[in-house]
Amino acid sequence: MTHPVPAEHLHFVTGRLAAPALQQALPSLAADVGFQYSIDVLPITVAALMSPAWIAKHIRAPENTSRVIIPGYCDGDLAPLSAVVCAPVEVGPRDLRQLAGFFSREPIPDDYGDYDVEIIAEINHCPRLSLTEILATAQALASSGADWIDVGCEPGPAWTGVESVVRALRDDGHRVSIDSLNPREIEPAIRAGAELVLSVNSSNREAAVDWGVEVVAIPDDPVSLAELDTTIERLAQANVPMRIDPVLEPIAFGFAASLARYLDVRHRYPDAELMMGIGNLTELTDVDSAGTNAMLLGFCQELRIHSILTTQVINWTRSSVRECDLARRLMYHAVHNRVLPKHLEPRLLMLRDEDLVAPDQKQLARLAAEIRDHNYRIFAADGEVHLVSRQLHLHHADPFVVMDKLQSSGPDGGLPDNLDEGHAFYLGYEMCKARTALTLGKTYQQDESLDWGLATRPESRHRLISQRRGTAPDE
Repeated sequence: MTHPVPAEHLHFVTGRLAAPALQQALPSLAADVGFQYSIDVLPITVAALMSPAWIAKHIRAPENTSRVIIPGYCDGDLAPLSAVVCAPVEVGPRDLRQLAGFFSREPIPDDYGDYDVEIIAEINHCPRLSLTEILATAQALASSGADWIDVGCEPGPAWTGVESVVRALRDDGHRVSIDSLNPREIEPAIRAGAELVLSVNSSNREAAVDWGVEVVAIPDDPVSLAELDTTIERLAQANVPMRIDPVLEPIAFGFAASLARYLDVRHRYPDAELMMGIGNLTELTDVDSAGTNAMLLGFCQELRIHSILTTQVINWTRSSVRECDLARRLMYHAVHNRVLPKHLEPRLLMLRDEDLVAPDQKQLARLAAEIRDHNYRIFAADGEVHLVSRQLHLHHADPFVVMDKLQSSGPDGGLPDNLDEGHAFYLGYEMCKARTALTLGKTYQQDESLDWGLATRPESRHRLISQRRGTAPDE
């Protein structure tokens, strides 16, 4: 006879202010997830002011506790707390409204992060740049995930500085490709260590036979694929290693047909290595590049196109290499495991968040009624910026209106006693973030960076730091 496995017992630690919301949220969550629970309301109003060492002095966890969940703002060494409870200690979310997501989150698969698409990052117009600029750009591209640095040349007379640039890039540890059709530029680049030539067609294919490096075969005319088969045949006869690029066209200039040509070339050359230059779409379309890069990498992954050429010239593509690096990992995992490319790579969600978390009006009203201190809490909800403190709840869609109301909320209709210049600057900064979150549909949490995916810059928690320095637990 088998006995049912008992549900684990979770012990939640919170402060007085958050206790009612936690008590309201846990019954349905425990039923959905399948756990038993207890709640430890410690003698402090604001849970964010706790530390693990302070919690250790006050916690009362039942003997059958499986895990202890402490508030998300409890930074620091968990060892003092772990020493007094006979169960693992976990730091929960920083907002109670994120508890459901905290328990439903799927672990990142152990094999996530693999990829088989190489990123060739072009430095455009190299003849116009100094060697110092080229080397600095190459280092930045490599740090973002580029596997190759492509030296972009220009039409016209052969660039005499190509050999020294390629040699310097090689000395810095980069794999280098040369982007030119001119053998007078290509050959000195190869002597200096370039390993890949972009590109070869009928104009230079005979010279390519003697270069001894891998090349990219392209058609003379992308629309008709003119001379592509002949170029491929000639290179194959000479045992020249190659990648084939049918050439991606911009939207309104044959984009859909060019995708079809990749499918056609893959059908005719099922085992060939293919390359796609994606800059014709990312650089030439008025749209943030992350989504475009992800879609193109998905196409490449399905079609076994194992290299892409990208650039970061126009401002909306300034992080394209990093986006491609993340997208290739996401698409590799999706295609090889036959799962949707979803809920795996939050760093590609830059403009809007995966989930929008915001308090409702009842929660804000309760908070305003229960707060006993004069610290200001800022929220973004229902299209408005809310500022809540003791006996104070101001809200408006325009943060300037909220600030005007605050400036007249003190004694005799004047400034509040705790609103000095520094505090006013802090509130203005935070309300600006809240307004931005409302505009874009992002989650706002006071003292936290807005989540811009791979572009997020961490922020110091100025309010919490000042409160922790100046506030003692109200035991």
